[in-house]
Amino acid sequence: MIGIIIIGLIAVVVLWFISAYNKLVSLRMKVKEGFSTIDVFLKKRYDLIPNLVETVKGYAKHEKDTLSQVVEARSKAVSCSPEEKAKYEGELSNALSRLLMISENYPDLKADTQFVNLQNQLQQIESEIEKSRRYYNGLVRELNTFIQKFPTCIVASMFKFKEEPFFELENKSERENIKVQF
Repeated sequence: MIGIIIIGLIAVVVLWFISAYNKLVSLRMKVKEGFSTIDVFLKKRYDLIPNLVETVKGYAKHEKDTLSQVVEARSKAVSCSPEEKAKYEGELSNALSRLLMISENYPDLKADTQFVNLQNQLQQIESEIEKSRRYYNGLVRELNTFIQKFPTCIVASMFKFKEEPFFELENKSERENIKVQF
């Protein structure tokens, strides 16, 4: 009788252990997928930026500093590691904001159909990036909480599951979306 109870308890512990491990694996994969989604939208934004810069170049020839800052920030953001992504994304967002503010000084640019189309595309992409960041950060919160809770912290430490960083921007001005409405 006691042997059956012990076997039953061992079976429950083993099943719980397997369940906790599988949940950790599932959450880790969802976090990777969430970051990948952010990357997809960032790539779309990176691809859009050269078109935007070229369109502005034709109208704002003496704004070369701003244009080169956007190109440089894009280059850094494209080639950085995932750990540095939030930092360089903030720099790129600031540079893009300055670029889009230039159009206020050029009425012909604001009326240019291609520029307006690029603005709209950028606005849509920024919205998708923001949604992706929220999704990713929600998954990171769930994973990190699960890793810290007892008794799953035992399983997490046994299999070296680590907390993931949130996608956070470093200074407050970078937290605002790029304003593309004129």
